Amino acid sequence: MSRKIGIISGSLREGSFTTQIARAAKELFPESVKAEFIEIGQLPLFNQDYDDKGTTPESYKTFRSLIAGFDGFLFATPEHNRSFPAALKNALDVASRPWGHNLWNGKAAAIISVSPGTYGGFGANHHLRQVLAFLNMRPVQQPEAYIGSVTNLLDGKGSVNEQTKTHLKGVVDALVSLL
Repeated sequence: MSRKIGIISGSLREGSFTTQIARAAKELFPESVKAEFIEIGQLPLFNQDYDDKGTTPESYKTFRSLIAGFDGFLFATPEHNRSFPAALKNALDVASRPWGHNLWNGKAAAIISVSPGTYGGFGANHHLRQVLAFLNMRPVQQPEAYIGSVTNLLDGKGSVNEQTKTHLKGVVDALVSLL
């Protein structure tokens, strides 16, 4: 039985460093695991009224159905003001609501935070980890993945150097072991 991993990039920017790192990680999954990207930029801001009033947007319904079909997730996040981006928080909220219908519950997760700065998105990584814990996900504890100075690690075509690839492979392997 093939396992499925959803890859979610918290960056919506075209040419995003975070998404480039996530693409590099995607290539490291074993053949026995199907890894695919999940888009989050199309989701309207979460509003409980949509569900309460029966006006749930089709994009919410489609996204929720998609999330339900995955065994685990790789979250790649940039750091925005020492936290993770609003688009990623919105996606987490959409698939955890309405109350009692948390589609993230019990699923495996790994976090890779990315930054052009030297701290590697440490704040974003830990804030995201707090939310995943509340959603009852099972995050990879080790290795931690803070990808700092990312502009020095990418070759301009989205490929990473061997040291970074080795580190990403460790994260991917740890995630797969939780499936």
